[in-house]
Amino acid sequence: MPAQPQQQQNFATEFAALEKKFNAMKPEVEVTLKDDTQGVEGYLVVWNTGISVGGPLEKSGKGGTRITPTVTLEEVKMLARTMALKNAAAGLPLGGAKSGMKANPDAPGFEKKYRRFAQLMKPHLHEFGGSYGGFGFDIGARPIHPAWICDELKSTRSFTGKPVDMGGTDYDKEGIAGLGVATAAAALLKVKYKPVKGATFAVQGLGAMGAAVIRYFTEQGAILKAISDPKYGGTYVFKDGPKPELLKALIEMDSKKTNELLVTGADLPTEAEDVLYQAVDVLFPCAVHNVIRDDNVEKIKAKNVVEGANGPCTDSARAKLNAKGITVIPDFIANPGGIIAAYVELTSKVTPEENAKTRAKVNEAKQITISRITANVEKLMKLVTDYNIDTVKAGRYMAYKNIFEGVK
Repeated sequence: MPAQPQQQQNFATEFAALEKKFNAMKPEVEVTLKDDTQGVEGYLVVWNTGISVGGPLEKSGKGGTRITPTVTLEEVKMLARTMALKNAAAGLPLGGAKSGMKANPDAPGFEKKYRRFAQLMKPHLHEFGGSYGGFGFDIGARPIHPAWICDELKSTRSFTGKPVDMGGTDYDKEGIAGLGVATAAAALLKVKYKPVKGATFAVQGLGAMGAAVIRYFTEQGAILKAISDPKYGGTYVFKDGPKPELLKALIEMDSKKTNELLVTGADLPTEAEDVLYQAVDVLFPCAVHNVIRDDNVEKIKAKNVVEGANGPCTDSARAKLNAKGITVIPDFIANPGGIIAAYVELTSKVTPEENAKTRAKVNEAKQITISRITANVEKLMKLVTDYNIDTVKAGRYMAYKNIFEGVK
């Protein structure tokens, strides 16, 4: 039952106070790390740590490591702030943080530079007395990176998302973040009394996140109608969903096989951005930030948008989507599967040997991701109904309460 007018006013007053408090926050750590002799430059931002006090990772913040030639301190700050919301909304006693390295991860000599960056970061890592929970997967990460960093720092705690034989959850390979995004969409459809089986969806971005979303959402019976990724040359639309062989290649991120099957298909690709404008039940933007903006938001025809990437919709675009009756599940509610897996890695008592045999951490991370995100989407949508607010405000309220009042 919707709240009474006075209750709605009380909520609005409380929300405004919490948001003012959050907006007044400044990063606890904001540092540029450079070694000009080796051409190394990177950034670290730890947004908040108070939420972690009393928890197993006291006075720490966590987020992954972005590696691109164009990453900036401002970008890392934006991502760390989002991680503060994401970690809190997920109910983790863990602050938000992010690191970034300005480099091409596929360039010759990158390993040497990355190892040097790790040494520059070492004093800031939680295990060495700092407040950053450690390196992790993000744009630019490669499967070999955990081995390099853990070797350089002589510690398997320095990188999360590691293979299971290193004591990790292998969350990029397992697609745990994508599992969370698919789970958020399924929970949303359930709240709306819509079956997942037969629901149509489109995915922008076919990296680890997009591939995992396709895997876990089609496993529940949803039908993939459109994909887009620069490496495939544009948007491909499937009238009846992709054939099994192509679906398998997409899920396995087999770009060679995918390209072969797409080239032999009947339909030629259209513009890369067209994937955003498909009339589907769920649109998953899983590429980069700010792809849905004021200049293209009116073209969105999906009934629901579930954010897989970090910040794929601008705040003003989210508001306009809501005004159009399109439900948006924001990134900090939909995609904390990776940070949940990281938290499991850092706090689990399971030994690497036992983990390699049983995959205990993988299973635990998946179970927590499914249960936590399902419950959060249900709570989010109840707030939306009770207080006649949009999903972003409801999600921020959930996160703010945990940041300032502690995780319960």
